[in-house]
Amino acid sequence: MSKKGKTTAQPVVDASNKSSSPLSFSFKGISKMEEFTDEEPRTAPSARSPKASQILNQIDGSPKYRTNAIRLNNNTLSDIGNFGEVVEQLLSQPSALSWIDLSFNSLATIDEVLLQYPNVTVLYLHANSITKLSEVDKLAKLEKLKSLTLHGNPIESAKGYREYVLSILPQLKTFDFSGVTKSDRARATSWKQIYGNKPHSKKKLNET
Repeated sequence: MSKKGKTTAQPVVDASNKSSSPLSFSFKGISKMEEFTDEEPRTAPSARSPKASQILNQIDGSPKYRTNAIRLNNNTLSDIGNFGEVVEQLLSQPSALSWIDLSFNSLATIDEVLLQYPNVTVLYLHANSITKLSEVDKLAKLEKLKSLTLHGNPIESAKGYREYVLSILPQLKTFDFSGVTKSDRARATSWKQIYGNKPHSKKKLNET
């Protein structure tokens, strides 16, 4: 899986069942999900870069990667509707996916395709274009989600932004790279009692 002029990494067999570093396709300038299958992952020396031992040899000759984490950040994605199809082609165990980085893209919504991965514990969606706080409601189905980022989206300026998110996702341990405190949980509980897990619709996003 490579573009013309690039050297294709040679697939090898990894007999272990351990997860590896994230498979990274960050900073590729990619606007469509299907383009990732024609790209090589970033291989610059890094603790997070895919190693040869992550690649599994497949019968059809296409490499798949043994990892439970994928980085698609810093691209120009506006639609991830076929995320599932791409992940199926790239990962040896798609159902084990637990760490997804979609930050610094152009996503206006939280696509329900992400709900196909119930083992997700970390989801980065910061620096996108999400305008409706109610989009967060979809993530309530990801019961194992422990770390979420949404800062840098228009919804960040919504009244009660942090309280609302934590009222919908009370299981979070960290939100926007900040640990969830007892005080956070108390405010989220109060928010839920007042607004019933609904965005403060009477206020515009740019109001404080």
